[in-house]
Amino acid sequence: MTLISSHKPSILLVDDTPTNLEILVQVFDKQGYEVFVATDGLSAIEQVFSTQPDLILLDVMMPGLDGFETCQRLKADPATNDIPVIFMTALAETLDKVKGFQVGAVDYVTKPIQHEEVLARVTTHLKLRSLQRHLEQRVAERTAELQTALSEVEQLKAQLQAENTYLREEIQLEHNFADIVSRGKTLKRVLAQIEQVAPTDASVLILGESGTGKELLARAVHNRSKRSDRPLVKVNCASLPSNLIESELFGHEKGAFTGALAKKIGRFELADKGTIFLDEIGELPLDLQAKLLRVLQEGEFERLGNPHTTKVNVRVIAATNRELANMVNTGNFREDLYYRLNVFPITSPPLRDRKEDIGVLVAHFLKKFSTKIGKHIDTVSQEAMNAFEAYHWPGNVRELENTIERAVILAQEEALTMNDLPELRNFASEKSRHRDGVSRRLATLEEIERDHILVVLKHTNWLIEGQRGAGSILGLNPSTLRSRMKKLNIKKPTLPL
Repeated sequence: MTLISSHKPSILLVDDTPTNLEILVQVFDKQGYEVFVATDGLSAIEQVFSTQPDLILLDVMMPGLDGFETCQRLKADPATNDIPVIFMTALAETLDKVKGFQVGAVDYVTKPIQHEEVLARVTTHLKLRSLQRHLEQRVAERTAELQTALSEVEQLKAQLQAENTYLREEIQLEHNFADIVSRGKTLKRVLAQIEQVAPTDASVLILGESGTGKELLARAVHNRSKRSDRPLVKVNCASLPSNLIESELFGHEKGAFTGALAKKIGRFELADKGTIFLDEIGELPLDLQAKLLRVLQEGEFERLGNPHTTKVNVRVIAATNRELANMVNTGNFREDLYYRLNVFPITSPPLRDRKEDIGVLVAHFLKKFSTKIGKHIDTVSQEAMNAFEAYHWPGNVRELENTIERAVILAQEEALTMNDLPELRNFASEKSRHRDGVSRRLATLEEIERDHILVVLKHTNWLIEGQRGAGSILGLNPSTLRSRMKKLNIKKPTLPL
């Protein structure tokens, strides 16, 4: 009786130390294993769903999602809970070992790793898993009655789902989009568009200024689609270095370039049968735009270093705060790709067009940051609320969120007041000064925006970037702020000689 299957065993190595990964890759590669690598918990979870390794060697101490939490998440998912996990740890305390078994690990090895020990433990657990699968197959072959019963249960389940369809359709839009805070008609019209396009596989292009919540709209499309049980894989095209973005999107083979220690699964392959969200699509280099167009048209691509074509079934949602049509005219964006992405455009409205939502957003963020910071603040003074509603929010919801977080940090009482909102207080003072001026002319929106940006720039001593910079205070990307400054003819004053 053969207990080990004939396929090449695969192992996922998870460690945030490149030296450890390189050594382990060499050890298991030499033994004929197929090796995948990940450097943190979140990317490890994505790799597991895509590659379905036979065993996982998981480091305990990692930044962000540590090994315990990563293992716990994998064990909570039926699709991955039977993959054996062996912890690699430098911790010798019994409590830590016990915790590892409690979250679902089958074994652990202590760092520094001894090659013979880790190979022996891996081999043993792979044999045990193969034996378990063999026994499960024997049981399945001899339980035809249970299979029949299971089929009947599935039929009943499908019937119940069909009967619940009517009830689901009766639920109001706000219940369908739990992450989106809104009461006004402006955003409800957008959510109605999402209800229309979500069940299809059409490409969606989400347009809108920075900070309007384009990612939330993309997630809403995915959650309401037929692909909601598969992952929504996110890629920010603006944050990836140009020399790495192709590998990130399409993956690479071991040795494809310097530093490629093992095969890497790209984001499109991870999103197979699911959805990929390409944020800041206007920043994608022209040479990669052609490859993206091919994926959209043919559903295929090649990994770096691999001439064989990989087929995928992926729905694409893209987002941008740039005018792609203008970029097409200037030759910075492919026209054919633009039309392929722009099948169903959705515009994420700026906060200044959603004034009716400001009150509920203020309440939402106040509750969020009061809980996070550990303060009991549950009300806003009328003067402060008037200021929230009067301000034009060039940084949109993100600026509102940042403003409330700072206000909660500054607050000394159980209610937010204008004393906790220095930026809005400055804006109100500037607005009052203009109102009381000689001309008494009502300022345009552009003039108000210019004046407020000047106030914030003076407050930061013309510092634009960083946590204390004007971009952070306004909730704008530094590049977006510089663009607005250029448009509004705002220039830093020169010092006299």
